[in-house]
Amino acid sequence: MPTLPLAFSNAAPLPRIPFVPDGLLRHHHVYFQLDPRFRRAARLLQALWLKDHGIPTGHHVRGDGDDAVTTPLHSRLSSDAASAGLNFLSPDIHVLARRELLMREEGSAIDEDRLLGNALSSMPLTFNLFGPMALDLNLATAVLRQLLPGFVHQVTGFTFEHSPGRREQRFLNDGTAFDLAIHVITSDGEDGTIFVEVKYSEDMAGPAARLRDRYDKASRSVGLFVDPDSPMLRSLALEQLWREHMLAQLTVDQGLTPRAMFIAIGPRLNRRVMAAFRVYANELIDADRRGANRVPFQAFTLESFIGALAGAGADGPARDLWHRYADFERIYDLCLSSIIPTETHP
Repeated sequence: MPTLPLAFSNAAPLPRIPFVPDGLLRHHHVYFQLDPRFRRAARLLQALWLKDHGIPTGHHVRGDGDDAVTTPLHSRLSSDAASAGLNFLSPDIHVLARRELLMREEGSAIDEDRLLGNALSSMPLTFNLFGPMALDLNLATAVLRQLLPGFVHQVTGFTFEHSPGRREQRFLNDGTAFDLAIHVITSDGEDGTIFVEVKYSEDMAGPAARLRDRYDKASRSVGLFVDPDSPMLRSLALEQLWREHMLAQLTVDQGLTPRAMFIAIGPRLNRRVMAAFRVYANELIDADRRGANRVPFQAFTLESFIGALAGAGADGPARDLWHRYADFERIYDLCLSSIIPTETHP
């Protein structure tokens, strides 16, 4: 598994995310009372990144009408900065995102406000992480060969916010979609697809899709789960992974792609995301007991993808991604300096 070059970090890996004091969050205009621990740190990291790059920030509106209260929110871009594409790590990635918005599938649920204006959202992260690869398929091939050496021979294309068979009864007949589909030629020379779900500051606590009878039928038919009727699969933490994995399997069963994988990506220090990935994997039938051509699931850390980009020679994009999304040593240092007074001498 690729690891991030030590040059990107001056310290040993943090064992957990630092707890950011309320006062520090308020000072940087990113305090939300209900933010869980990882999101507190991630929101502050985004505010610092925007400040580093001189990007104007926006506001958060609470309430409606005459009761509405507007407060500064420095993890959000101003409307002008959002329109200028400053939520992306390069102008080329902004052009890619705009093109994908214009050419999105019918019924696609791309939230333009989150994509362009919310620095904390996993939606712009998806474009910032995979944009350099979508724009350079040789780079994409080099990266994904490192991460999935038994599956990927060559990357042939990307589709963002993809839902095979959206609203069709033979699939899930709903709006379930992947953040990304990566089209490949597999190591066996077949066409294949890697379906991708990306998480960043999510706490895996919903909101959830309305449970449908179609989900229960699909769960029993796809041959992926130890107990297709398990309540755990339908829990807030796992139900999206459950739906997407079923959809990935149905694309194979319905002949849309001969081979597929379903992968999920999240930050190493987002313990709720990492725990959800582990618990979900435990609900699956072991590889040596699965039926033929079942779609495997594999979880990756965000840091492993950044490391693979660096390993493929894309040091610039890897460094940019690290400092924007993964440099929580910076948050630790800032928290430490805020609670330890500077030593004074008489």
